Amino acid sequence: MTDPQNTDHQDDSGFEVIEPARDRNGHRHRGVYLLPNLITTAALFSGFYAIVAAMNGMFMHAAVAIIVAGILDGMDGGIARLTNTQSQFGAEYDSLSDCVAFGVAPGLVAYAWGLSELGNFGWAAAFIYVACAALRLARFNLQAVSSDKRFFTGLPSPSGAGLVATMVWLGASREINGTEIGYLVAIVTAGAGLLMVSSIRYHSFKEFRIGRVPFRALLGVIVAFAIVFLDPPLVLLTLAVVYVLSGPLLFLVQGRRRARRKPAN
Repeated sequence: MTDPQNTDHQDDSGFEVIEPARDRNGHRHRGVYLLPNLITTAALFSGFYAIVAAMNGMFMHAAVAIIVAGILDGMDGGIARLTNTQSQFGAEYDSLSDCVAFGVAPGLVAYAWGLSELGNFGWAAAFIYVACAALRLARFNLQAVSSDKRFFTGLPSPSGAGLVATMVWLGASREINGTEIGYLVAIVTAGAGLLMVSSIRYHSFKEFRIGRVPFRALLGVIVAFAIVFLDPPLVLLTLAVVYVLSGPLLFLVQGRRRARRKPAN
């Protein structure tokens, strides 16, 4: 039986209504916010396309699709905040989309490109990445409210996916057979996964705000784009490696500082 007090959350067909809300006149509107969820769907499609492309041997397409998913993932939350269309449904949908685009897709792309001939070791490395990405996203959802906004705990899943994707992109663009460097691919893939579930902190850069900036800052952005377009896979892989290594480096530096502060016994 249907509880008459909870009819606001169910329609006549028995399906749960998503995001019930009322306007200024008290009229009830049911549904989801379209724009941010369309962007999330586009990111999900990019992850799905990456898997299909890798299955068909189109590894450059697969890698670029993961990069596109990362760009879209950075847009949906910002657009939701700018348009005041944030919702619990959007947050949950975004997390599921991330699991596909930054978890399953990079793991399968890496496996198809360089791990398939390593036997059990190859699929184990790919699965470690996928499982760690899922765990990373689950932990992020739990810590989203209480954690320090300036830092991520563990490598963010889009950054881990970016490392794997740019590695495949660079290799495929240079016509490198991934299976010839399979053990290196396995180390990078599994290592990225383990960093995602580590306690190492990474800068989130959320303290930066887009607003009025000096003219030279705009010139810097233009120069940065020009450098990227000189050799996109190489430049983006370099940036990914620098960011991935920044976490352990920061961890070591802070560890040394804490050790120096301890009084000598």
